[in-house]
Amino acid sequence: MAVSIRLRREGTTNRPYYKVVVADSRSPRDGKFIEIIGTYDPKKKDHNSTLKLDRIDHWISKGAQPSDTVRSLIKKNKKVAATPVAEAAV
Repeated sequence: MAVSIRLRREGTTNRPYYKVVVADSRSPRDGKFIEIIGTYDPKKKDHNSTLKLDRIDHWISKGAQPSDTVRSLIKKNKKVAATPVAEAAV
């Protein structure tokens, strides 16, 4: 079974919202999936995606192939996770 990490469209007309899922590559876009590993809201300005990076690493190690869009979301989220948070002034 070829597994891919891709976006699953949800939401309404003109208000898309996506879930990042692990699914069989042969299943339809909004069909059955194995696991939900994140969300993506393209209408939001700041911090528009949340991903479970540990689960993504797990599935990639098992051979799952991320789509191009998901690959860019992973890069963006890893950059955000790596930036140090400024400490609050006391």
